[in-house]
Amino acid sequence: MKPNLRQLFFEHVGQTSDFPMGLEVERAEGVWLLGPNGKKWIDLISGVSVSNVGHNNPAVVEAVCSQARDYLHLMVYGEVIQSPQVRYAARIAELLPPRLQSVYFVNSGSEAVEGALKLAKRYTGRTELVSFKNAYHGSTHGSLSVMGGEEYRNSYRPLLPDVQQLRFNRPEDLEQITARTACVIVEPVQGEGGIQLPAPGFLEALRRRCDETGALLIFDEIQTGTGRTGTLYYFQQAGVTPDILCTAKSFGGGMPLGAFISSDGIMSTLKTNPVLGHITTFGGHPVCCAAGLAALEYLLGEGLMQQADAKGARYEQAMRAHPAVKEVRRAGLLMAVEFGDAALCERVVQRAVETGLLTEWFLFWPTALRIAPPLTITDDEIDASCRILLDAIDHAVARAGGR
Repeated sequence: MKPNLRQLFFEHVGQTSDFPMGLEVERAEGVWLLGPNGKKWIDLISGVSVSNVGHNNPAVVEAVCSQARDYLHLMVYGEVIQSPQVRYAARIAELLPPRLQSVYFVNSGSEAVEGALKLAKRYTGRTELVSFKNAYHGSTHGSLSVMGGEEYRNSYRPLLPDVQQLRFNRPEDLEQITARTACVIVEPVQGEGGIQLPAPGFLEALRRRCDETGALLIFDEIQTGTGRTGTLYYFQQAGVTPDILCTAKSFGGGMPLGAFISSDGIMSTLKTNPVLGHITTFGGHPVCCAAGLAALEYLLGEGLMQQADAKGARYEQAMRAHPAVKEVRRAGLLMAVEFGDAALCERVVQRAVETGLLTEWFLFWPTALRIAPPLTITDDEIDASCRILLDAIDHAVARAGGR
């Protein structure tokens, strides 16, 4: 008998755990994932904040098809003038402050972090890298070195040397940033740490300390970027501008695309000593840049950023009403629903998937579930997903013998 798709998945696709979700999706549209035999799920993950403008967005699909008809890959990055790259970089620069005008395109968030770390070391001539506990920056060796989850790092040592980690939202730790520090990399809102928002004044204090010591400040906005928190990037509402901005996930409109963005003065150091100080073959692929630009224009044209906070508040109000919910932490339409109990959270997630809703817990914070649907979600779809979630919570609590 010919093996089915599920069997082939487990036999030939490299696995990341012994317990993948294993959902078979045939098509996706808007906030919906559609499987065989009429199965469907409301997507509250968005591919981990990737599908901000919704699945199968017509504007993005048209941009992909149009660019594919013109040309695909032409040459390694930075050698040939490609219209989608140039137009996207220029459009992003229009929306960012003067300190962030030079865009270096890569393929993913991990690569954006790798490039930013190299750039900081090259520009400052220093070696020390500073990051924060419970931060997630990627799985390649450099990004893994500054990741905040020790469990995920230990099996791959030795990693980059001269790395130290501070505690997020602890201003007293900032004194450990010194004239030896090349850069400090931080998620302004910690994602896989369970949506931990910066305490009042913390990012400002971090900016001041970097200015005092000459260290570059890197913001990893790979998960919070492109409208997810109510502004294009979270730093714009925080009022603190980094020296280097890392972006990816929704930056490509559903296609693989990332970037690290800085000033021309900082970025230009990659051109000499050595020449080609950072190179990538497929970074800024023309089809990915066309998709990203189309997604950005759709985001701006439909006012999705301005709607994110109200939509997030609608979820927050519904979730806070349940007695099993201990806390809701939220930035725009990115939030954590806290149960304070990892086993209960796991049961809620499992029940939600069984009854038509896709969500998950956080990598470093298993007691809370994630709500981060496409920004295109409607009020009716929010209400429908809340009903499924609240039923899932009731079911999980009953199984635990609680209320």
